[in-house]
This record gives sequence, structure tokens and C-alpha cells, in this order.
Amino acid sequence: MLEVLGLDARTELVYRLVLEEPELRLDEIVARLGRSEDDVRRALDQLAELCLLDDGPRGTEQGPPVFRALDPAASLPFLLSRREAELARQQRGLEVARDAMSALTTDRGRRAGGGFDVIKRLEGLDAVRERLTELAELARTECLSLLPGGAQSPDTLEASGPLDRRALERGVRLRSIYQDSFRNDPSTLRYVNRLGLLGAESRTLPTLPLVMVVVDAEVALVPLDPDDGRAGALELRSKGAVAVARLLFEQLWAAATPLGSAPRRDGNGLTPQEDELLSLLAKGHTDATAARRLGVSLRTVRRMNAELTARMQARSRFQAGAEAARLGWI
Repeated sequence: MLEVLGLDARTELVYRLVLEEPELRLDEIVARLGRSEDDVRRALDQLAELCLLDDGPRGTEQGPPVFRALDPAASLPFLLSRREAELARQQRGLEVARDAMSALTTDRGRRAGGGFDVIKRLEGLDAVRERLTELAELARTECLSLLPGGAQSPDTLEASGPLDRRALERGVRLRSIYQDSFRNDPSTLRYVNRLGLLGAESRTLPTLPLVMVVVDAEVALVPLDPDDGRAGALELRSKGAVAVARLLFEQLWAAATPLGSAPRRDGNGLTPQEDELLSLLAKGHTDATAARRLGVSLRTVRRMNAELTARMQARSRFQAGAEAARLGWI
């Protein structure tokens, strides 16, 4: 528990023992812990270096020296403040390194041809993930994400977690829009809720047009093929293209439902997901393609269809379509 202060687990056990039972001799400590004398001596030396022992061992009239721990209320806060100062120095060093890295990257891009490539092609999912990791580490102000497809895979969540937490700690604003269907996946929901406690913002929509990431209003990643996320991505640095990507995100963000709020029903009593399903069916989509667009199972779409048909008191899908049009639902 105290490793962050410089005590390993074995040394901490010695410290706790001499703290709870002062005036113990070396042989008594060895016997209580069942460890070698050399091992215990090393732990006592470390405690002395950390100023956690009362001026080292003291002799007594009856026998060999005994060991007494200093009051933890006085000694541990000192170690904590020293560790905090070390971490602050490391953080300042990381910030300097990040600024230097950013400057080197910018200079290299300028030397290569007066600026970065306006469009860079990233082939395959691995190249995209590697670039997203780099961008997440370099983000300074904001990261905007469109994440269609419902539940996120466990490996994606595991890889994204540390990056997202470090970005939030640097003060980067994280905003993400998921599909409504992700609310039904416990692991994705837990992940997003944990990030929300750290300051991340999340909303949902029934459907999303594509996967997209925008970082610092300077770079946008969009898929090579919206229907095949494994094909790769295009990295866009044109000011106009990035501005359009950011505008698309803001329009979707304004229409999306904040996480933690129930999806709003419209004047007809329809949720956004139900309204989108009716729109897809009216455009000729089958149940299967509608399910893919909504990021839900075929069974879920058929259940929603049955519920909507029952609400309209229709006996067939044809009658349901006609009734939906009459009611102004489509």
C-alpha cells in the first residue's frame, strides 16, 4: 500500500510490525516475520534512510538494541510531500518533452514540403489504431469522436482506457457520440460511465453516418470505406475538410441525447430510435439492413416493429405503413 512512498511490500511489513510493537529486538522481528536476518536488516536500513525509525537502534541495559518507529502522523506526510514534488517535476518534464516533440513534428512536416500532407492514407486497422494512439497522446484541447456500431470490443476499450484518462488529466475535452444501441451493452456502458466521472462527455443517436475522430480542430480521421472499418482511414489536415468534419460533429451533438438521460420522445410518442426505424423502413430497408444501421440485432428490430404495429392497431405491415403515413409518423 505504501510502495508509492518508496516502501516495497517486504519493508512495509517490517515497518508495520515495529510500529505496532515498539522496542522489538532484531531477533524478535526475524522470528515474528519468519524471514532471514539479512532480509530484515535490509528492510531496517531502508526504513532508516526514509527517516521512519527513531534514530536507529538503541541499546538497553538488559540486552541487544531495540527498534522503534517514528510517529506515522509526522513521518508519512513528509514522504508523501516529497513524492508529490517528484511527480510534479516529472510532469513538468513530460510537458516540456511533449512541446519539443510537437515542435520537431511540425518542423519536419515543413521541411518535407512547406507543411503536412493535406491527405494521408492509413492502410489497415493496425495503422489506424497506431495513429489514433499518437493523436491521443498529442491532443492539447479537444478530441471529438463518432462511434457507430453499438457495443465496443473489449480490446478497443482496454487500449483506449489509459489514453483517454491521460488526455483528461491534461485538460483535454473529450466528447463522444455513440449509437443508442450501445446503452444495452454493460461493458461499454461501464467504460463510458467511468470516463464520465473523470470529465468525459457522451451522447447517443439512433444512427451515425460513419466513424470519425477530430483532434484539436487540426486533424480528422475518416474511414476509407464507411462499410468496412478494417480497410483503413484517411487522415485529413486541410482546414476546410477538418472544419466540415467538426461542423458535422457539432450538428449531431446538438441533436443527440446525453448519457444518463432517457431518449426524448417526439410529439407522436416515438423515441429517436423508433422514429429512425420507421424512416429506414419507409426508404425500403429490410429488417436486416435496418438492424445493421441501428446497431441492434435482427430480433430487436422485429420486436420494435411488432410494438409499433400494435400501437397503430394494424393487422399487417402494409396497413402499418399506411397508418404511419396517416398519423404523420413518416
